[in-house]
Amino acid sequence: MTGTLPRGIGRRSLLAGVAALGAGALGATAGCSRVDISGATDGGHLLDDLRSKGTVRMGIASEPPYASINSKGELTGEAPAVAKTIFQRLGVRHFEPVPVEFGALVPGLHSFQYDVIVAGMFINKARCQAVLFSDPDYESKDSFLVAKGNPHKIKDYPDVAKRGLRMGTGIGYAEIDYAVGNGVHKGDIQTYGDQIAGMEALEAGRIDCFAGTALTMIEALKTGQHPKVEMTPPFTPKVDGKLQRDGGGYGFRIGETKLRDAFNRELHKMKKSGELLRIAKPYGFTEEFMTDLTAKELCKK
Repeated sequence: MTGTLPRGIGRRSLLAGVAALGAGALGATAGCSRVDISGATDGGHLLDDLRSKGTVRMGIASEPPYASINSKGELTGEAPAVAKTIFQRLGVRHFEPVPVEFGALVPGLHSFQYDVIVAGMFINKARCQAVLFSDPDYESKDSFLVAKGNPHKIKDYPDVAKRGLRMGTGIGYAEIDYAVGNGVHKGDIQTYGDQIAGMEALEAGRIDCFAGTALTMIEALKTGQHPKVEMTPPFTPKVDGKLQRDGGGYGFRIGETKLRDAFNRELHKMKKSGELLRIAKPYGFTEEFMTDLTAKELCKK
């Protein structure tokens, strides 16, 4: 796995969710042509086509530990590892990664650049208007990067609010809303391009903590370049007393229900047997990231 984190907006991002469903996904693509997202009928025929061709094209965005191309040019990450296993069991043996920017994943799916989004993409109501999602294979947790020893004893967003601390996070990240929803003043929130920039700001004393997804924090700390920074235990945020549960899955074109349902059946078998956790564990996923959430539940959010 590469230790390099993406610059800019990640999968938790509110802005990326909107951008992915903007003019590119729901209307125009390059050249201003119209894209029909009404989808296949009769459950679609993509699964049969993929079996016939023997190859599935996977749209990925470089964001470890979810999916990336490593320094050797190899496809790696939790999402490709899980998807490869499932597609092999569905009779598709070969895999072709198609790397794109995160915000281009949904438009690329609709313009047939690839057959499935394999990027750990968060499932939400807006995206579900344009993408047919599998059930999630992981549930996200939040965490904070803090100075070694956690001098402010930060465990969650109310701690940041009560102590009037300065918080950093990513540009457009959902963590902004979680913090504000718990009483953190917007003026006390600084945004940075990625976790590496956040750690640098933390070490320089410009912020007291950096909020983001626990899995990206784990990945950021693997670089070993910031020994004065540590990570708080993962937690599920609350806003107005309600847990903010999020999960990521695999995206198919609207109408391809035969493929999505076959994919889900294999995914559920892997969850039940514990195989999913065994495949995901080398990428930093532990049992606390496994989930019983469904796409149906998350599409209502």
